[in-house]
Amino acid sequence: MAMMKINKPQNIDAYIALQEAFMRPKLEQIRKTIGKAAPEAEEVISYSMPAYKYHGMLVYFAAFKNHLGFYAMKDSMIYFKEKVEQYQSGIATLQFQWDKPLPVKLVTEIVKYRLTSNLNKKIAKEAEKKKKK
Repeated sequence: MAMMKINKPQNIDAYIALQEAFMRPKLEQIRKTIGKAAPEAEEVISYSMPAYKYHGMLVYFAAFKNHLGFYAMKDSMIYFKEKVEQYQSGIATLQFQWDKPLPVKLVTEIVKYRLTSNLNKKIAKEAEKKKKK
């Protein structure tokens, strides 16, 4: 029996194109929301998912049959505890239903928080390096 070759997308455009038609508008919406909140972030594919990097990984998202997964690191979930409760399905995982509006404001807040968090870590590392010299 021949093994099926799995299409691994090389970029976010390809990832979205591989998804079912009903998913694409919300995938484009979350991509646009993240891009607007973090214009200096680099779009990448990581763990076969769309992801954003800015002095480290910011956030990921992925299409699933019943939901759009949004992954924003554990520190974000703690910081936004009350706001994310209704969407949270894991330590750093939010699930947005396909048939409900995307919480654009919440996604924007989380992405901006992650930008600040990554930048603070970078500054702290640089300060630590200077101290050791």
